[in-house]
Amino acid sequence: MGLLDSVISTIRGGPSPSAPEQALLLPVVIEFVNGYPGGLQGLIQKFQREGLAEVVSSWLGSGPNQPVSPAQLQSVLSDDEVEHLAKTSGQAPDVLLGNLSKLLPTLVDHVTPDGQLGQNQELDVDLLMGSVSGVLRKL
Repeated sequence: MGLLDSVISTIRGGPSPSAPEQALLLPVVIEFVNGYPGGLQGLIQKFQREGLAEVVSSWLGSGPNQPVSPAQLQSVLSDDEVEHLAKTSGQAPDVLLGNLSKLLPTLVDHVTPDGQLGQNQELDVDLLMGSVSGVLRKL
């Protein structure tokens, strides 16, 4: 299953008026991950240092993804990072954290299908940007 199919499946988990917001957040999240010190690997290490090693390990593995709450995300991300993501996405910080809590596990799971992080793994923002409008039509 491709990333967009996974995201659609995740955000369709129930009737969600925020599904379009979640889809539009994808490019912002990918740019954030790519710009994070150490990229995806650096972000995952931050989750591990903040006590969420078991949660993030589930995203890397082949089993079901454990959820991450908005409060847990807030404990991992700095206030400046949350504010930057909120401003870039046009979403209020609490809305952003709620949407990010649904998208981030799916994103990490998709880019690590064998459970391994590549060195300097960069996520392809252009590929996703070209597909977001298709995602919105399916919602």
